[in-house]
Amino acid sequence: MREILCVSSYFGVQISLIGYGLGVVLKRKFKIALFNPLLVSIIFVIAALGLLGVDYESYNNGAKYLSYLLTPATVCLAIPLYQQLELLKGNYKAILGGIVSGALASFVSVFALSKLFNLTHEQYVTLLPKSITTAIGMGVSQELGGIVTITVAVIIITGVLGNMMAEFVCRVFRIREPIAKGIALGTSSHAVGTVKAMEMGGVEGAMSSLAIAMTGLVTVLGASFFANLM
Repeated sequence: MREILCVSSYFGVQISLIGYGLGVVLKRKFKIALFNPLLVSIIFVIAALGLLGVDYESYNNGAKYLSYLLTPATVCLAIPLYQQLELLKGNYKAILGGIVSGALASFVSVFALSKLFNLTHEQYVTLLPKSITTAIGMGVSQELGGIVTITVAVIIITGVLGNMMAEFVCRVFRIREPIAKGIALGTSSHAVGTVKAMEMGGVEGAMSSLAIAMTGLVTVLGASFFANLM
């Protein structure tokens, strides 16, 4: 059985889709943030691979094809942005200010916590790109001398937590403005947060899509400066 699964080109795709589908069902049934589909699928895949004795390389032989969909999916984020173009033009100062402030807040928080817990330079730069998309974050981490695999894990965790906590945080701090919600999610939780933003509404999704790209740019430009602070 294990040998069959290891050589199958479809096992990785199937187990990933089953895990995500299970997460969607649980989220719809119980409406609990903890049952985030991405989080459920991650736990499900890890558990399944452990129980079946399948190594990651064998799993990724099939699962890697899902990664090819990331590029067209990212391009599709431009659609809601185009639909809200007039809103963007009318509020560009506040939008750009929010994005830059969010990126700087991420840098400062990582720097402060790294100092507090006496992290090494390598550990510090590994965490710096935590709030941008995986593709950009991997490049930034590698360029700064970080541990890329840990950076990827931190980026995923950041996105999932942002997705899970978004509604709670907005409710506690009484954030009702759609633009503010979208910018906050895209700036802090990249694509995973944008999924939640799109669930909230079209304006939120469009602003979050813009924030992903702009936060990535600000992070690339500012990462070297902050990396040299420690």
